[in-house]
Amino acid sequence: MTAPPTLPKPRQQMILAVLMMCSLLIWLENTVLSTTLETLADPVRGLGANPGQLQWATGSYTLAFATLMFTAGALGDRFGHRTVFSVGLVIFAGSSLWAAYASDVGQLIAARAAMGVGSALITPAMMAILMWTFTGPARAAAIGIFSTSAGVGMATGPVLAGFLLDHFWWGSVFLINVPVAALTLVGLAVLVPNFRSPALRPLDPAGMLLSISGLVALAYGLIRAGQVAEWSRTDVWAPIVAGLVLLTVFVLVELRVKVPSFDPRLLAQRTFGGGNMALGLLLFGVAAITFYNAFYLQGALGFSPMKAGLANIPTAFGALAAAPLASRLVRRMSLRLVTVPALTVAALTMGGYGFLGLHTPLVWIEILLLMQGLSIGMVIGPVTAALLSNLPLEQAGAGSAVTNTVRQTGSVIGIAVGGTIMSITYRRAIEPSLEGAPGPVQDQARVSAEQARHVATAIHRPTLAQAADDAFIHAMHVGAGWIAVIALLGAAVLLITLPPVERKRARYRSRRHGPHPPHPSPQHEAVHREAEWRPNPLTNTPAVDRDLAVQGRCEDGYGHRQGPSPRQRSQADDTSSSSLLRL
Repeated sequence: MTAPPTLPKPRQQMILAVLMMCSLLIWLENTVLSTTLETLADPVRGLGANPGQLQWATGSYTLAFATLMFTAGALGDRFGHRTVFSVGLVIFAGSSLWAAYASDVGQLIAARAAMGVGSALITPAMMAILMWTFTGPARAAAIGIFSTSAGVGMATGPVLAGFLLDHFWWGSVFLINVPVAALTLVGLAVLVPNFRSPALRPLDPAGMLLSISGLVALAYGLIRAGQVAEWSRTDVWAPIVAGLVLLTVFVLVELRVKVPSFDPRLLAQRTFGGGNMALGLLLFGVAAITFYNAFYLQGALGFSPMKAGLANIPTAFGALAAAPLASRLVRRMSLRLVTVPALTVAALTMGGYGFLGLHTPLVWIEILLLMQGLSIGMVIGPVTAALLSNLPLEQAGAGSAVTNTVRQTGSVIGIAVGGTIMSITYRRAIEPSLEGAPGPVQDQARVSAEQARHVATAIHRPTLAQAADDAFIHAMHVGAGWIAVIALLGAAVLLITLPPVERKRARYRSRRHGPHPPHPSPQHEAVHREAEWRPNPLTNTPAVDRDLAVQGRCEDGYGHRQGPSPRQRSQADDTSSSSLLRL
């Protein structure tokens, strides 16, 4: 195994610019849809989508991304990461064009799923190219610069979507992806070598099919329950049971595979399993409350898309500011002392939606969103970094795949469950206001508050629109309460599974082996030289800078595993907290 040739510095910088452009594209797509949901639900300006269809439009992208990403890394090893990257961009651009001109909701859902496939091919290849291009200290700097694209996308996505929706039709939020993808394709062809790993990983078609079919069936049953407002129907409970069975079989199959794409054994470790469960529950709440937020600001409060996009900026800024702050606090205190209170505050801010109404001042909404962003940012980066950095180096790739899959799965289930709670509660709340209305009016008003407002305008019945607003606010209050409870469970899991004080172990190691171990063993130096250029062997996605990671995991001269020094831990925390925020 030989190291790849070192590229000239100007070429490295241009490759980094291409990768950042693509990362910005992915993050913009992740954020613009939430601003577009209200427009898509409008029968005149959009497609007249009902809540279940909007849940699928949001969740189909995440579902495809979650189930295909770990397979995409293996494809990059075989065919070259630039090749897989390019294919993913073509799929992403083509499906964006399809979504922009979709004539019905079914086409939009299918196009969004195809966009998720493209993103799943792009993301591991993008990170692999970054790791192959840069080595040594330049790699840490490149990761830090690269991670800023996530912050730019989070902050500008809703505002860009609002501007486009105020001036063009809803498809423009997808059409803008096409020229950016084309420019990125040109940069890939001209600048990026077709890196590939000499050690090929086996593909896992059985695991991929089982995970996709299981999640699709489970999400279908949960969303269907909201559409029919019943849990006892066969078309509700049967898909849920089938999905759980298929996911169980998926875990059993992965346990028998020698090199699994998703290694369930890692979840049996108390800290790693508990931390991932907490992150999954947090992302469940984030996805569900974001779904509510879109309809609250534009539907109930009547904000324009641009105003709604601007109103959501505090969440992005809070998350970005919290990541480096959390890494510094974790160095001074234990991870549990920082993240458990933060996750508790995040849960309470989600429950805070239960106190928002039709006449809540905007300043209180902004304070709530800022606190939500700060608390979420203080959990996701530090917990993910700690979980992956505590794994042995040879398991870092498998751990990254497990963590990403659990988080994306939490988002999919959060959208399904949160939307279903809102639909069922809204339908029950609006029912008394429909007495005496014609049958077609009742049917349309039961679908969603957006449909009720539209039909109320058509028949000149403003009381029905007011009743729809009140029913939606009630449904949001009920849903926010349940979401807060589920997020609080995540805080309880962290409290139980994270070690209370981490410094005791460091002091114990110092007393046992001395503060200054002898010179590194030859094995230490050999592993470090190999890690200087080699990307993550399983998923090609970095948890922390590999140079720092190897320094912190190799054996000392006595043959004992030596933890990272304070300086190394500080550098790794700063790098990982920013890079992991984007995952």
